[in-house]
Parts: sequence; C-alpha cells; structure tokens
Amino acid sequence: MAESLKRPSLRSILWLCFWSVIALQGYFALRIALWTVIPPSSTAFMRAAQLRLLKGDPGASALLLGRRGKSSATQHGLDAPWLHDWVPYDRISPWLKRSAVASEDATFLTNDGVDWTAIEQAWQKNHSRRDERMHRIIGGSTITQQLAKNLFLSPQRSYVRKAQELIIAYMLEGILGKRRILEIYLNSVEWGEGIYGAEAAAQHYFHVSAARLSPWQAARLAVMLPAPRFFQSHLYGPYINGRTAVIAARAYQVQIPR
Repeated sequence: MAESLKRPSLRSILWLCFWSVIALQGYFALRIALWTVIPPSSTAFMRAAQLRLLKGDPGASALLLGRRGKSSATQHGLDAPWLHDWVPYDRISPWLKRSAVASEDATFLTNDGVDWTAIEQAWQKNHSRRDERMHRIIGGSTITQQLAKNLFLSPQRSYVRKAQELIIAYMLEGILGKRRILEIYLNSVEWGEGIYGAEAAAQHYFHVSAARLSPWQAARLAVMLPAPRFFQSHLYGPYINGRTAVIAARAYQVQIPR
C-alpha cells in the first residue's frame, strides 16, 4: 500500500512533462525578449564550437573565455583564430543583407518565419530514392528558422528538434521583427572555423569592415553560408564563383528591412 502511494501516476508524469515543456517555451520567450534591447553574447552553435575546439586543444581555453576580436592562431595553437565582433544593423553593408536574403530566404520579408512550401519541397527531395542513395540533405529553413536553431538548438536532426525550431521561429517573428532578426542573424552566423558574424567575416576574408563590403564580396560571403567550413578553404572554386555571380545579380532585386 505504501509503495503504491509513493509511485507517481501516469497522469502526474504527463502533467509534469507538459508543464516542463511550457516552462521551456517561457524561458525561450524571455531570452528573446531580452534580445530586443541587448545583443546575444553567444549562440548554442558558438558554444558547441568552443567545446569542440577545447576538446581538440586544451591550450585554447585562453582564446575562448569571452575574448573579443582577433587572437593569434599561432599563439593559441589553433588552426583558425576565434573571431566575433557585434556591429549594429546600419554598419552592415546593405549588399550583404540583400545577398544573404537572396541566397538563404527569398521570401524573408513576406513569410511569417516559416516557409511551408520550401519545407514540403525539402521533404520530398530528401525522401527521394536518388537523394537518399547519395546521402543528400536539402534544407527548407528560412533565415528565422536558421537563427532559431543557431541560438538555442543543436545541429542534430530530429522531428522533435524541428518542431521546437518552428515554435522558436514564430516567437522570434512575434517578439523581434524582421530587422532585428536579420541583424542578429548576420552577427552570429558562422563563416568558417571560429569565424562568426559579418564583421569578423569581412575582416578575415577581405580585410574591410562589414560596412564596406562590395556587392561581389557580399555575394561570396552569402554563398558560403550553407557550408562555411568547406568554403573557407574553397573560397574561389568553380562552384562558388558561379554561384556568387548568380547571387550578386539577384541581390539588386531583393528587398530588406529598413
């Protein structure tokens, strides 16, 4: 009798799970609300990269403990420096904003954070026999969804993670709005091993500030976004050259938040 009283019922377990999920969503919403006035200091993807670098080189800890700007790769024994500097929206080249939208989310200004048509097309493509055999994964994520994943979630693919990504995407749209979403995205997205944000990428690859990126430089950075660590060492390969020309042309027609 005493043992049965101590054992939680299925109903109480389900209620506990329900309220835990609700509390988690509240936590996400509070963090997002805070970012309306202050920039996020890091993202889940950045912290995962920090951990990966530290595991690969214990001597890298001095580089990763909150230091800003460029650090010497040789001094810390790393293959790449750790770079991340936040810059306001108005100090990012409009060409990079246009190119990122043209490359990653053509319906950015008109969608509500989720492009269901793109998700459906990605689902059909990813479950085709040809692409399954070739292990190709096609993304259907908007810029808002990518930001949701980068800020809070892991890169591991699962239906649960995708569902949480969609919920956070709607939160971002409702709380932050398009301009702030694009500002945070361009300041936190990865552009190579240890290279995060528009300012770091512009300085690293072209030795200019993010505000002074040319249309072609901006287009080349935008093309890197789906696979930044690969393109870091293939910055002028045939594919990226051709794709850069396409995105540079498209950028002239793209509308961005003012």
